[in-house]
Parts: sequence; structure tokens; C-alpha cells
Amino acid sequence: MGRQKGFSLIELLIVVAIILIIAAIAIPNLLRARIAANEASAVASIRTVNTAMISYNSSYPTVGFAANLAGLGGTCTGTTVPTSSSACLIDSTLAAGTKSGYKFVATSSGGTPTGTYYTYANPVSANSTGVRSFCSIQDAVVRVTGTSSTSGCAGSESPLQ
Repeated sequence: MGRQKGFSLIELLIVVAIILIIAAIAIPNLLRARIAANEASAVASIRTVNTAMISYNSSYPTVGFAANLAGLGGTCTGTTVPTSSSACLIDSTLAAGTKSGYKFVATSSGGTPTGTYYTYANPVSANSTGVRSFCSIQDAVVRVTGTSSTSGCAGSESPLQ
């Protein structure tokens, strides 16, 4: 009787076990990398909102800062003329309030013209889309809040390093 060529069941099980061990090591690193990317995107979006708020304040000095993200966004086409209610300064995804696993809010306060604003970004799903929350006020310094922020950014939080 001739010997048949091929792999035995034990050899195949060893290969599968090795693949599973490699996957168990790689998947947590992949999730951490995705969280880091979402946090970097959130910080960049907060900076974009800061820049848009300053541009908005310069463009509409009688209004002050925009009341919300929707006022910074709007339907922007080649023939659209920006207005104080649709300034076309940020993209529609950010103006809708959710981007890259983070929820964004921007609010101005004070009389007309509004002289202060705050913006914050909280992870949609903590420990899955992000770990840290970020905020900023009219000084345009991005700060880390550690936990979800909904009451603004007092300026006492740690600046982003």
C-alpha cells in the first residue's frame, strides 16, 4: 500500500491554533489604533470648528459667534451665497454633529453680538469609538476632558499636549 500525500488532522489543527493566537494578539492593537485615529479626527474637527467660529465672527460681526454647528455649515454649492444662518465654513458631516465615532456640539452665549462659545466632542460609544472627550472655548485651545462633557468647557481642563 502506497503512502498518501497530504496533511494530517493534527497538523491542520496546529496551523489553525497558530492563526488564532496571532489574531488574538493583533485584534486589540487594531482596536486601539482605531480609537487613536478617531480621537485624532475629533481633535482636528474641534480645531476646524474653532477656525470656522473665528471666521464666522469676522464675517458677521453684528451676530458674533455662530449659535450652533448648523450655522457654520449649510448647503454649499458653487452658486450658494453664504449667510449668517448657513455660512458654508464646515462640511455637512461635521455640521450634522457626528463624525468618526464622536458627537460634536457648539453653542454660543451672551447678547448680540455673542462674545463667547464652547464646543465639545464626546465619543459615541465609550471605549469603542473613543476614550477621551475634547472641548474648546473662544481662546481656541483644545482641551482634554477625560469624561463626557455636556456643560461646556470652562477652561480649567488640561490643554491637549
